[in-house]
Amino acid sequence: MKQKNPIITPETPLEIINFATTGQGIATNSDGKKIFLWNALPGEKVTEYQILKQKSHLTEAVALKIETPNPHRVLPRDEHYLSNSPWQILDINYENSIKKHIIEELFSKLETPEIIFEASDNEYFYRNKMEYSLYYDHETAKIHPAIHRRGSHHKIPILTSSLENPAIYQRAMEIIEELNTKQEDSRKYQSLLLRCNRQGEVSGGLYENYQPHPTFKNLTDKILGYEFSYSPNGFFQINLPEYEKVLRKIKDFIKDQNKVVDLYSGVGTIGLTVAGDKNLTLVEVDKFAHGELLNNIEAVKSSTGNLNITGILAKSETIYDHITHDSTVIVDPPRSGCDSKLIDTINQKLPEKLVYLSCNPITQVRDLEGLTQNYQITDVTGYNFFPHTPHIETLSLLVRA
Repeated sequence: MKQKNPIITPETPLEIINFATTGQGIATNSDGKKIFLWNALPGEKVTEYQILKQKSHLTEAVALKIETPNPHRVLPRDEHYLSNSPWQILDINYENSIKKHIIEELFSKLETPEIIFEASDNEYFYRNKMEYSLYYDHETAKIHPAIHRRGSHHKIPILTSSLENPAIYQRAMEIIEELNTKQEDSRKYQSLLLRCNRQGEVSGGLYENYQPHPTFKNLTDKILGYEFSYSPNGFFQINLPEYEKVLRKIKDFIKDQNKVVDLYSGVGTIGLTVAGDKNLTLVEVDKFAHGELLNNIEAVKSSTGNLNITGILAKSETIYDHITHDSTVIVDPPRSGCDSKLIDTINQKLPEKLVYLSCNPITQVRDLEGLTQNYQITDVTGYNFFPHTPHIETLSLLVRA
């Protein structure tokens, strides 16, 4: 029987030449095929690796043995680091420089000013949300919080955890202890989702298999002085201190504008914090997030007295009439980027400014390429929202040419 994840010892060590934008080290084997390797840094030579995925044009693997370690390699804090924070092996200054370089490479096809990169103030314990699997240890007959091994359905227990707020891990262990005391069957549960706010209050709970997703108690958090209510299992920014850096910059971008349209708005954390007394329209397609958005709009209206705020339940690409020549449009789309119909609408309606926040600079660059005939890119800033992971957040400002 063919081994599912074979371990390979190449005749000639694989030399890592660069980072992929997805975070792996890139090498080429003797057949000229690209191999994307986790746990491998530029300049290192890999003498043994295990295949995770194999496709016709590339292989994804994890390096098991290396020669000549990169001088910026450091010991990871967590045993499970490859599963959710594979860049724990990079010192943070090197990570910041690599992320800036990746942004510069991606944006090189566009005409931009010098790219700025903002390092995170906190390397660890920055996540305000975590979803754990459950692992049953047959030897001890105990349940443990767990995470899936990269490239596998196999679960590994989490013994230490350096990314999430300690209040989350503490609450996870309390819930796990309750399950163990009751001798619950871990196979009954799909996962354990927890979220905390800045006050250390934790909400969330267990997802049972084949059951509707439960409703958890909402949390509230203040962002730039505005209070927001949100569900633990909905979308809300993971790293609020870094997010506030972005919001301050957006607020400065739009200070001279009177009309703002916030697309892909979620529960409203961008538009409601930066718009002040401006005429503001927020658009969200998810009905649950839209319900929370409406509540947050009412709270902001009450605290600021600005009654010119509207929340719309719709796809962002369908709100043609709300984008006008004198408006500023803010977009914060999913990783897939903006819908092509929205790019067409912006090119037709030509709003004065476009502020584009992205969790995927690859699709952001694709979208911006479709706008450069009518817009000039005047600012590109990268942010390290997620230290010790390959993920990058980028903010761009486009001004009508």
